[in-house]
Amino acid sequence: MVKLYTKREHLFMRWLIFMIGLVIVSFGIALMIRADLGSAPWDVLHIGLRDQFGLTVGTWSIIIGIVVIGVTSILQKEKPQAGGIVNMFLIGVFIDIFLLLIGTPSLLVAQIAMLLAGIIIIGYGIGLYIAPEVGAGPRDSLMIALHERTGWKISRVRIMMETVVLAAGWALGGPVFVGTILFCLGIGQVVGFAMPQTSKLVHYLIERGGRHENINKRSLRPYYNDGVGKKTR
Repeated sequence: MVKLYTKREHLFMRWLIFMIGLVIVSFGIALMIRADLGSAPWDVLHIGLRDQFGLTVGTWSIIIGIVVIGVTSILQKEKPQAGGIVNMFLIGVFIDIFLLLIGTPSLLVAQIAMLLAGIIIIGYGIGLYIAPEVGAGPRDSLMIALHERTGWKISRVRIMMETVVLAAGWALGGPVFVGTILFCLGIGQVVGFAMPQTSKLVHYLIERGGRHENINKRSLRPYYNDGVGKKTR
């Protein structure tokens, strides 16, 4: 007989899987950075800030996350969500930990393999922390706030955000190269492929026999960087 989770255990499992997803995303980000072939737009900014002003990539990720959460709270006139704060903090901390443990390979073929592995791992990590639906990441929260304020389509707001961030990071000397292009073109496809698999896994681990809501019946959006469980139109 399958044991069903209590409500407290159910909530604990959601948060546990969410945090595991964040750790996986952090590992993928670190792989991309250490591949040294170009990083994702937000990481281009974080690396550029590190090179110009010191501190670590993870620290700048947290600082920028705090700014983004603050701006979002002002726009939405709401308190920050717990999921966004945890997202911001854990990803920053684990990026720095993984960067200490991982080095840049000497062979180009190994760098390319590391870059591609990083993109795939980030995609699966995103899928894993979206599925438990415990809250939006800082950047997605800002995207939603700008969408609601301007009336622009989500895709247009996202492109605008990524373009501004990438331009700022490049101006600061951040690493814009082939990996940046591959990430921008490929991450949506990777997450779209990963989401059904991670959703089924999370459903199996959390729902345990259908006692709770089936998250596979929700619409999921694979084109976000840091995930959100709230549907917008």
